[in-house]
Formats: sequence, structure tokens, C-alpha cells
Amino acid sequence: MGHPFPIREIARQAGLSEATVDRVLNGRGGVRASTEQEVRRAIADLDRQRTQVRLVGRTFMLDIVMQAPERFTTAVRAALEAELPALHPAVLRSRFHFRETGPARETVTALERIARRGSQGVILKAPDAPEVTDAVGRLVDAGIPVVTLVTDLPASARLAYVGIDNRAAGATAAYLMGQWLGERPGNVLTSLSSGSFRNEEEREMGFRSVMRARHPARALVEITEGQGLDATQYELVRAALERDPEVRAVYSIGGGNNATLQAFADLGRECAVFVAHDLDQDNTRLLREQRISAVLHHDLRQDMREACHTVMRAQGALPPAGPVLPSAIQVVTPYNMPVGVKV
Repeated sequence: MGHPFPIREIARQAGLSEATVDRVLNGRGGVRASTEQEVRRAIADLDRQRTQVRLVGRTFMLDIVMQAPERFTTAVRAALEAELPALHPAVLRSRFHFRETGPARETVTALERIARRGSQGVILKAPDAPEVTDAVGRLVDAGIPVVTLVTDLPASARLAYVGIDNRAAGATAAYLMGQWLGERPGNVLTSLSSGSFRNEEEREMGFRSVMRARHPARALVEITEGQGLDATQYELVRAALERDPEVRAVYSIGGGNNATLQAFADLGRECAVFVAHDLDQDNTRLLREQRISAVLHHDLRQDMREACHTVMRAQGALPPAGPVLPSAIQVVTPYNMPVGVKV
């Protein structure tokens, strides 16, 4: 029973004699099973209390750096702020560096500024570009841990990735698409915000692999570089629909779903199945209106909590833990909306 505590401290916490605790810790027998459980509980209690003592008075400055549409960065900010009370007695302060579009160099500039100013950790959503990977390495060399969120930079020195298994999410979308389209004819539009984000690339690969295996006769029509923004997305979707009159369904990997549906409506086209990602404000409303079929969702609050804990562990404020596991993929329909989700 490994532990860092003196027998006297454990005995005081458990309300037992030191001799009894000694027998339990050294496996000498002669004690009841319930007594052994009391000793284990005492050690667990002491460990939690020690963690709390380490956190009292600690302030962690986190920098959240993201390239994403405003609807997503707004959701990230709200998720982080909702989790702050659970991080007490530590105090977490955050600086946000958000932009919707732009070259990877702008992300690098933001990371270099953070390196000069100092930070306890960086939570990062960025394109998988060599210059970004290099900038992450410089942050880590400066003693600033980096956690990637939603989309990974696996070749970088980042500490951990927090988010879903994106290839599995794409495969899930393909399974739903096949089930719901059934034998009806029609091609599927796949929509990415940008080919430079690894999460979108992995979703598309998972989707394409399952569709090819299960529905080889159904063509996939890809559009990309809409940046998840309605203005650019509308033109891309409308042009794709005009080129291919057989498109009847959408797998939206990168967002801009209002514009996608508007393009279908303006051309008088039906969208029989529409699978999207993330319960942001737009998708929540579209799902409740039953204009999209399902949203592949993950608990963003849980992701932000895990990202913060990972940084805190790197700073020695929390005990070590095992590797970060992928977030659960939730299939949300109009009939199983998570409690507390608002339009």
C-alpha cells in the first residue's frame, strides 16, 4: 500500500492505533477487513488534503489560443468559465487569443508573444503546420506546457491532446448516414472548413473509409476552405449543388450550417440527412427546429476541465495521472438534447 505519509499521521486520520496501522500497511494480519478499509480511506483522504494544500493560494495563468469561428470560441470561453469554480482553491486566470481566419504565421506570432511574456500553460487549437509545430517546441523549451484541444499536433512537443477520436467520429457519421439514407439514391456533400486542421482531415478519412466499404455506389462531393463562415460557405455549397444535382445529404465537418441549408433552400433542393458537429448556438437551434438530423457532440466543459488539470499536473500542483483518454462521442438528436443546453 504505497503512500508518502507517516504511520502516526495515518493513525490520527483513521482514529486507530499506530500498531494497528502498522499491521495493515505491512500485511501482518490480525485485523478486520473493515479496519483495512479505514486505513485505505485515511490514506486517500490525506492525499486529497495534501493536494488541496498545494493548491491554496496558487494562481495559474493560462493562454487559450484558437483559430475558429466565433460561435466555437464563444462556446469554449463559456465552458472554461463554467469550470472555474470546480478548480478552487486554485485560482485560474485566462487570456484569450482568438481569430476566425488567417495564415498560420499569425498563430505563431501569438505563441511567440506568450513565450516572451510567460504563462503557466497554453491550450491550443491551430492548423497542423510546420511553423506552428516549431513554435510549440519553443514554448515547451521555455517551460510552458501546451495542450492541444479538439485538433491535434501529434508531431509537436505538446503535453497532451484533449478531444474526441476524430476518425471514429467520421466513421460514426458514415454509419448514421448509411442507416438514414437507406436505399434512397443521392450523393453526399462533405464540408470542411480547412484542409489544414488535422481533426477535420481525420473525420473526413473516417467517413470516407466507412462509406467506401458500406456504400461504394454513393459518391462523395467535397468542398473545403469555407472557414466555417456563412458568407464563404454559402457560395461553395451553392456551386457544388449546381454542379451535382444528385447531392441529397450533408456531412458537415467544419460548420457554416446555416449557409449550407440556405443554399439548399435557394435552389429548391431537399437535404434528406444532415449530420453536423458540436452543439454550438447555431446547431442547437437547427437541431431543435429539426432542420439537421443529428449532431456529433462532446462535453466541452469536461474537455476544458481535463486541459486545465493537465496543465496543473505539469506545474506540480496535482498528482500524476494516466494518459488522457479520448472524449466520449455523443449522438444528439432533437429528442435527447443534454440538460442545460440553450439556444
